[in-house]
Amino acid sequence: MPTRILLGCDFSSAPTKRKNIVVAVGARQAEDAVRLSALHRFSSLDDWSAWLAAQSAWVGGFDLPFGLPRELVETLHWPGQWAALMAHYGQLERSEIRRQFSGFCASRPAGGKFAHRATDGPAGSSPSMKWVNPPVAWMLHAGVPRLLAIGAHFPAHQPIPERTPPRIALEAYPGLLARQLIGRTSYKSDEAGRQTIERRQAREQMLTALLEGRTELGLKLDIDTAQANALVEDGSGDALDAVLCLVQAAWALRHQDTPGPGYGLPPDIDPVEGWILCAKRP
Repeated sequence: MPTRILLGCDFSSAPTKRKNIVVAVGARQAEDAVRLSALHRFSSLDDWSAWLAAQSAWVGGFDLPFGLPRELVETLHWPGQWAALMAHYGQLERSEIRRQFSGFCASRPAGGKFAHRATDGPAGSSPSMKWVNPPVAWMLHAGVPRLLAIGAHFPAHQPIPERTPPRIALEAYPGLLARQLIGRTSYKSDEAGRQTIERRQAREQMLTALLEGRTELGLKLDIDTAQANALVEDGSGDALDAVLCLVQAAWALRHQDTPGPGYGLPPDIDPVEGWILCAKRP
């Protein structure tokens, strides 16, 4: 098998020239470091998936949900097997998804409108059925079918193959790692007017902590001065989020031989829901 590169992806379901998908590319160095080699930006989903398909082998951490809450799937009588579920979900129009999700939420009490996956609590992530603020349901709808189309393997959702597939897709969440670095301090905004000096200072603090390996993952980030400046100056935080996903992917590769699906994933996860990298099972 070709040498597998590491990827970290900050995803958008509707990328533009102003709001790109950002992919951080890197490689493990020794046992405790990951080297950032490049940042790639994509203004269309087609360009993103074509670039991924052109890379022969990779392990990637992607900031988008790969699964849906089982409670939601069963209530809507959708397919209970992940591959069939994704095929069904992918062919639905977003207006139909919104209609069905809205109907599900309407029948539930205030404070509990959305169904959650088991991983949401430990990861601190938004429900994968949310279609606004953030629209992660659309991220799943846009991203997973394209990853499947280029032959990516999803360890958290698919049976363990006899041979390791060349492209491994893992669900990452930069917010989980960011909280280890700076707590809940805000470090980014898509609005230029809210890209403050305080948020810039928070990005500097995060980067310093990553360089020193001050996380629970036991990994240090290796970058040059130009890369460091680019991460700090990106007020949207997209580049830094891609790097956080890259570090999570490096941790997963380090734990690829753990029992069960591997890559540090719990052995007993629900394949319909999946699991977010580095989230601890309660």
